[in-house]
Amino acid sequence: MGLSLWAHLAKLDSVYRVHRHDWDPVYRVHDPVLSPQTPKKQWENATWLVTQFVLVGFSNLPHLRTTLFTLFFLMYLVTLSGNVTIITIIHVDRTLHTPMYRFLAVLSLSETCYTLVTIPNMLAHLLMESQAVSIAGCRAQMFFFLGLGCSHCFLLTLMGYDRYVAICHPLRYSVIMRPTVCLCLGALVFCLGFLVALIETSMIFSSPFCRSNRVEHFFCDIAPVLKLSCTESAGKALGIFFLSVLVVLVSFLLILLSYAFIVAAIVRIPAAAGRRKAFSTCAAHLTVVIVHFGCASIIYLRPESVGNPAQDRLVAVFYTVVTPLLNPVVYTLRNKEVRVALRRTLARSCGVCK
Repeated sequence: MGLSLWAHLAKLDSVYRVHRHDWDPVYRVHDPVLSPQTPKKQWENATWLVTQFVLVGFSNLPHLRTTLFTLFFLMYLVTLSGNVTIITIIHVDRTLHTPMYRFLAVLSLSETCYTLVTIPNMLAHLLMESQAVSIAGCRAQMFFFLGLGCSHCFLLTLMGYDRYVAICHPLRYSVIMRPTVCLCLGALVFCLGFLVALIETSMIFSSPFCRSNRVEHFFCDIAPVLKLSCTESAGKALGIFFLSVLVVLVSFLLILLSYAFIVAAIVRIPAAAGRRKAFSTCAAHLTVVIVHFGCASIIYLRPESVGNPAQDRLVAVFYTVVTPLLNPVVYTLRNKEVRVALRRTLARSCGVCK
């Protein structure tokens, strides 16, 4: 019996040695008899747990890596510079110490954090061959990405409400949007955003991953990670879909409601100059709303079956790299008060230097 046992162990060891180089190192193998050539049903009956993911990213475009890195890096620098400029101007210029511009400063700060979650890792992966990320790191990235993304939706809704109060109730604006109320509303926005992110992230990472270790994306997003779950993901996908609908559609509908009242109030303004001024204060916000909610709807408000990894990565590049670049440009070029404050601050700085 002892010889038989030793012979069986020797056979297992030989099988392991033959196939060990074919196995992906990110798997923890609990049954070494299985090999990559094992039939699918046997794979499903075994326990192959993923211990880290591999981000596919732009690995299918090796000849464009240097070009993409240079392009994304320059856009990232412009985005950071624009957001830092907006935050600094609003902090320095006292004429911009109003709820509208304080919310804009918070949006710029949140946008900066939002880009820090994804773009530096993407740039590093464009330079390095290894694109592995631990499950804990993937969970943290998804949590902060979703938390800041949901907070943006709620913050844009809050900025729409601020415009509604300013145009429809100008005499009571300073009372309704007093500093303590603005602070509480801002805190509520981020608490709700990260609460939604916590629920969605917990749903996705509540079970182990064993189907594959390849994430068909350049960061840990919902759909590509959920596909790798060991358990049936249809129920989770449905729950996350309805939660996304609740966040995106409810926020967007509230913004539309605010602007319905705004348009009704502006139409009643007799002077054409007054109407133009009222519309100009809303133009930048509306532009950002359309871009942000448009991208969010394309990715998160659709059936899972129609998803295409290549198209998803293209759209993701737009809302993680291009959209954050557009926001500071839109708010500085289309907002007269910000432009005036910027020129005033630059003139003051030049005077001090002289």
